[in-house]
Amino acid sequence: MSGNNMKKVSRTDWDRVDAMSDEDIDTSEIPPLDGDFFANAKLELPQKKIPITMRVDPDVLDWFKSYGSGYQTRMNAVLRMYMEGNRQHVSILPKL
Repeated sequence: MSGNNMKKVSRTDWDRVDAMSDEDIDTSEIPPLDGDFFANAKLELPQKKIPITMRVDPDVLDWFKSYGSGYQTRMNAVLRMYMEGNRQHVSILPKL
């Protein structure tokens, strides 16, 4: 792997990483993928996103964009967390 195609500056010593063999990589903290793992595994495919037009305050959009590309994904994640945290409490939403 090379740091040449990355958007942000990496502090990783890529020459050292490139020189490592598979045996050099410490995997001791990774649990084995045994029968128990696969017996309880559940395949979840990502949902297809639906494009929408949404009006937001300029400062809200600027704030999300200030963290770089992927701002729409972050906005969706915030909305999802809010939704999941309030599924039982629909009455807290203001009536517009």
